[in-house]
Amino acid sequence: MTDSSSAGIGHAPAPGGSEDATPKAAGRAWSWLRVTGSVGPLGIATAVLWLSIIVLLPLAALTVTSFDDGWSGFWDAITAPAAIDSLRITVLVSVVVAVINVVMGTLIAWVLVRDQFPGKSIVNALIDLPFALPTIVASIVLLSLYGPQSPIDIHLNATQPGLVVALAFVTLPFVVRSVQPVLIEADREVEQAALSLGADNWTTFRRIVLPTLAPAIISGGGLAFARAIGEYGSVVLIGGAIPRKTEMASQYIQKQIEIDRPVNAAAVSVALLVISFATLLVLRLWAERTARKEEEAR
Repeated sequence: MTDSSSAGIGHAPAPGGSEDATPKAAGRAWSWLRVTGSVGPLGIATAVLWLSIIVLLPLAALTVTSFDDGWSGFWDAITAPAAIDSLRITVLVSVVVAVINVVMGTLIAWVLVRDQFPGKSIVNALIDLPFALPTIVASIVLLSLYGPQSPIDIHLNATQPGLVVALAFVTLPFVVRSVQPVLIEADREVEQAALSLGADNWTTFRRIVLPTLAPAIISGGGLAFARAIGEYGSVVLIGGAIPRKTEMASQYIQKQIEIDRPVNAAAVSVALLVISFATLLVLRLWAERTARKEEEAR
């Protein structure tokens, strides 16, 4: 009797002992593979397959092509003087366009949300026009308006300001549409309280409104920059593609294809891809960090 009791006691697992810890540890190790949500594994597999066909496989093929001549060939392609000039012009113009979008896009969003005027719905609809309009049409329009035969005597053809105007046109909606919903949801009672306490309009905007809008403004500006980096249609005519002056990277890539240098074209394309992806990744990480801080503050 004593032996059986002792045996029973000896085989009873101790709370938190190693026999329980092993399954729990294994469960935690494989928890990242668990699928939750409404679509299930089949839905997730379908989404991943479609993403692979449309995005990942083409990008992989482009990357492989860029290394057809090895790492040295890739490096020579992206460090060629003409390639560096085109990348420099592209990044410089895109940064300028992003800054302009941050300022003017925020102003336009403010007017559309906070002001009432005749034709507001038409203006609101025009904001999305660059998304629907083929960008080559924008280039034709801008060339007609600011080209050699400009009816308003403003000549921006084959100039960097012409590139800025063209890219500002196609990236207009990003900041506006990012800031608008935040302004709509903003608590105006806080602004009114600040004004009632003697703060002027600029101080109220800088200390209360701007911190609320900052995430949306930065996100919209980053998206505008990423879009401008790879734009082609809107600059193909107004830019003129003058080497070392107005030749964007997208135009340089087309030129390399036309002279039968696909490896060079693929290498510069990968460089643009890395710049755009890095921009989007930083925006995503920054947005997640901001969201976590807001949750912790609550």
